[in-house]
Amino acid sequence: QADDITRQRRAIHQRYAAGLQPLADAGHLHLPPPLGDGHNAHMFYVITDSASTRTRLLEHLRQHGIHPVFHYVPLHTSPMGLRYGYRPGDLPVTEDLAERLIRLPCYYGLSEDDQMRVIDSLHDFFRPVQV
Repeated sequence: QADDITRQRRAIHQRYAAGLQPLADAGHLHLPPPLGDGHNAHMFYVITDSASTRTRLLEHLRQHGIHPVFHYVPLHTSPMGLRYGYRPGDLPVTEDLAERLIRLPCYYGLSEDDQMRVIDSLHDFFRPVQV
C-alpha cells in the first residue's frame, strides 16, 4: 500500500500548496518548496512571520477543531545538545524558524472536506477585519 499512501499524501500536499498560495503571495506565510520526484509528502508545514503570529494562529486553528503541531525543537537546544556544549543562540536561524513553523494535518485518510476546512481556517485568520 506504500504507493497508494504516497499518492494520497502527495495529493494532500498539492492541495495545501494550491489553496494556501494566495496567503504566501500576500506575504502572510511561507510554504515549503514544490515536491520533487520521489518525495513522499509525509508532512506539510507553513512558516509564519513571527512567533506571536504562530501562537495566535495555533489558537485560532484549535478553536476551529484543527490540531496543528510544532514539535520541532532545535537539536542544539535539546538536552543532548546542551550536554555537548551548545547553547540557545548558537544557531539563531534554526531557532527563529523553529519558533515560526506549524505542521498542518497531513495523514493518509485526510478527507478533502477536512483539508478544505484547514485551508479555509487559515484564510479566515489572515482575512482583514471588515469595519
